[in-house]
Amino acid sequence: MKRPTLKISYNAPVTITFALLSLIALILNGVTDGWTNAHLFSVYHCSLADPLAWVRFFGHVLGHSGYAHYIGNMVLILVLGPNLEDRFGSWNVLCAVLVTAVISGLVQFFFFPGTALLGASGIVFMMILLSSFGGVRNGTIPTTLILVAVFYLGDEIWNGIFVQDNISQLTHIIGGLCGTVFGFALSSGKKR
Repeated sequence: MKRPTLKISYNAPVTITFALLSLIALILNGVTDGWTNAHLFSVYHCSLADPLAWVRFFGHVLGHSGYAHYIGNMVLILVLGPNLEDRFGSWNVLCAVLVTAVISGLVQFFFFPGTALLGASGIVFMMILLSSFGGVRNGTIPTTLILVAVFYLGDEIWNGIFVQDNISQLTHIIGGLCGTVFGFALSSGKKR
């Protein structure tokens, strides 16, 4: 009798690579005593002549303040990402990640000059809203998409107004809006 062989598959290259790069960024931050987060993996207002400013517009989504922050984001990314890559393709998911990163980075840079932003929560919320497009068929919008958007946006607006914390609700909203735009764009050409 032939034994079944098990193979490990790099089934979601964008998702897995993102998680690994974020883990490397977290380790580097610990080894450099915070230097890499401050100079590579946080976005904040600085001179645009600084070449690292351009790196930070994308790199801030890889940085995390600690292990709990990293795990909180990566668990959701690792759950949502593979399904999104299967449904929409790895290149489209990579594009969505990069666009969400640069938009949230630019908003932080221009509108919140006194604070720094790091972490992948904008990417998480982009993926949450993008995954809600699973039931979009032939021009119909599923009730689940509407409920996710209403609950999600309502919670973020409430927290942004009434809760004082170190969480950027605006980044979550930007991520959700990016996920919605990509969801409509990627779902509009598919027939089921």
